[in-house]
Amino acid sequence: MQAFVIAARRTAVMPRGGAFRALSLEALAAPVVGALLADAGLAPEAVDEVILSNVLGPGGNPARRVALAAGLPERVAGLSIDRQCAGGLDAILLARAMVMAGLAEVVVAGGAESYSQRPERRMPGAAAPYDEAPFTPWPDRDPGMAEAAAALAVRLGIGRDRQDAWAVQSHAKARAADLAGNLAGEIVPVAGAMRDGFTRDLTPALAARAPVVAGSVTAANAAVAADGAALVLVVSERVAGRVAGRALRIAGGVTLGGVPWEPGLAPVAAIGRVLAGAGRRAADLARAEVMEAYAVQAIACVEGAGLDPARVNLGGGALARGHPVGASGAVLAVRLFADLDRGAGLAAIAAAGGIGTALLLEA
Repeated sequence: MQAFVIAARRTAVMPRGGAFRALSLEALAAPVVGALLADAGLAPEAVDEVILSNVLGPGGNPARRVALAAGLPERVAGLSIDRQCAGGLDAILLARAMVMAGLAEVVVAGGAESYSQRPERRMPGAAAPYDEAPFTPWPDRDPGMAEAAAALAVRLGIGRDRQDAWAVQSHAKARAADLAGNLAGEIVPVAGAMRDGFTRDLTPALAARAPVVAGSVTAANAAVAADGAALVLVVSERVAGRVAGRALRIAGGVTLGGVPWEPGLAPVAAIGRVLAGAGRRAADLARAEVMEAYAVQAIACVEGAGLDPARVNLGGGALARGHPVGASGAVLAVRLFADLDRGAGLAAIAAAGGIGTALLLEA
């Protein structure tokens, strides 16, 4: 049995404290669910499940809240997952598994995140809240994400100039896509936002003056914390066959663990596994969407997996848009669905704890 993506939508991605600062997860995601169903011409009653990635929220099964807020049937229980940045893609892979197993025919899958409304968290007895949760059981081998990116840059010899150049190019591509109106078909208007709020004219001179975060990692070559939601509609072959419009086959997908304290390289093995499983090579890809949590991580993954940079993030990446953690993988899938009109396309992302996920779609 095959699984297909027949619709993919997202909100704009807005920096923390921006246009979405007062919106709950369900206020972000429910309009996207409605847009998916409208695009596919399906009624809410057709949905069997909602699988939602969320990292920073207070819990309480946000997938269920989104399902109810979107007017889906009460029988849709909702499944919430947390695999850090990889969760948005993993939700889609779980939806694919459900469809292929015959457990569902129509699944809404993706992620939603609000940095603006993240609750304050602290360990018992601690004087201050913590910003990052532990990602390994070994405090001496659990660096912060920026520190891990800086260490990767040193180990691979990827200097600040290369990282800044990647960031400048990401913003330039994103601005060009915005000006051409290429994103109009994928963004659902929420709180009046129809463009990603962080994209700007980043010049080499501005990048050179950006504050240092850790080592060669700066505020210019690291993605900004953001709010947003991104979801796709995963359906069976039977449903795809009777719905008008595009249907992209999910040709493969895998999540693999790697070195826990070096998360930036984790997608390389996942990309290799998913391409081999589909009988394809990196050169066969028409395009790829690779997460840009840090420029060094994107460069390392593209080079490590043998991807053609000229086919990667053609409309800009997270450095130019922002990083709504639990939704970021799903943003990649939405961008891929919007732009893939021939052949095969890849979405890949790294996650804290040394996790990498890759998804392959075929037009």
